[in-house]
Amino acid sequence: MNSKPFLALDDVKRIAAAAEAEALKNQWAVSIAIVDDGGHLLWLQRLDGAAPVSAHIAPGKARTSALGRRESRVYEEMINQGRTSFLSAPGLEALLEGGVPIMVDGHCVGAVGVSGVKSSEDVQIAKAGIAALG
Repeated sequence: MNSKPFLALDDVKRIAAAAEAEALKNQWAVSIAIVDDGGHLLWLQRLDGAAPVSAHIAPGKARTSALGRRESRVYEEMINQGRTSFLSAPGLEALLEGGVPIMVDGHCVGAVGVSGVKSSEDVQIAKAGIAALG
């Protein structure tokens, strides 16, 4: 039987704290979602002032990234380049930049999705959270 790493609650809390710190440092009102490798929600946090819809978008970005094992930006780019049929892909939602997979020893153990500011800033927050894992 093979084994693989997984996110423990302490890992999730570290990611969330670092992502929150990055958002607050820049005065960005966002929602932060963390999912496991199957796209199941482990953490959702909506910072003060974040739009209510961001609490729906962030988990979708994270889920898309975890299930696809790549940044959600890839899907947005595919669609923008004309592959609109990808909008019908089952199980994927929020095909927008802002979801980043969490890779450990070549395994996707989950993803972080952020929504509320420019897409590149959402990614900046997500990557700051992931960097807390070391």
